[in-house]
Amino acid sequence: MTLDRIAPALFVVLWSTGWIVAKYASPYADPLTFLCVRFTLAAALFGVIAIASRVAWPSTRAGWRHAILSGVFLHGIYLGGVWWAIEQGVPTPVSGLIAALQPLLTATAAPYLVGERLSFAQKLGVGLGFAGLTVAILPRLLALDAAMLQVALIPLLINVVAMASVAFGTIYQKRYLQEGDLRAIAALQYVGGLLVVLPLALVFEPLRIVWSLEFALAMGWSVLGLSLVSIMLLLYLIRRGQVSRAASLTYLVPPAVAVESWFLFGETLTLPMILGTLIAVVGVWLTNRKIRMIA
Repeated sequence: MTLDRIAPALFVVLWSTGWIVAKYASPYADPLTFLCVRFTLAAALFGVIAIASRVAWPSTRAGWRHAILSGVFLHGIYLGGVWWAIEQGVPTPVSGLIAALQPLLTATAAPYLVGERLSFAQKLGVGLGFAGLTVAILPRLLALDAAMLQVALIPLLINVVAMASVAFGTIYQKRYLQEGDLRAIAALQYVGGLLVVLPLALVFEPLRIVWSLEFALAMGWSVLGLSLVSIMLLLYLIRRGQVSRAASLTYLVPPAVAVESWFLFGETLTLPMILGTLIAVVGVWLTNRKIRMIA
């Protein structure tokens, strides 16, 4: 079994655990403070790996700038915005629905920014993925109190900005970072992420960290499972294929989170969530399947 075959499923499983970690780690650290430590450790880890492996770092200033700037979008604005918004009261299903707009935004912008064209089947897959996620989340969204949404208006807007940031960052990665070693690029990207969250944490948070085994476990998984393995898989998928295909995997993340929350925290797994997940799986399959060319 090749990496090309297992990478999409492995990415979805690993990336979805980020939502679980966010919930698990919230009693032990402020969100931006947690991300500061995570990005610092991830940058250092990738830097050591790159140096030990003697990989080539970007040879031009533009290469360094593109790597750091992509990290600003992929890590700093995206993760910083989502984690802060959830901490400020944006309900998880609402945040999941916003995240589901990323593949649609990516598929819409990709033809203009990187000259990428989707087939009819792939466009249908993108639409089905969004429809499936809507089926899964909309009942819970409609059940929310209107006052709750009003209180979370500014965090809600920040969450939308974060979604747009990761969509743009994915396209930026495809356009400007098609060459170069991914380990060196990843190290610089986490530096870019840190440049965003560190000043925000210093201004808006008391830098609260409860040093404990729970914090260490959450940080360990965030750095190794999420920042190391899952990000390398995402960069690999972007480099190997269309950014729209890679982004479509986002449709499967909220349903995967629902299953994990049901298993780990006993949260309810509803029928709409199950049906929506099945529809989203079909959509992702259509978007990512390889089309045979007839000579």
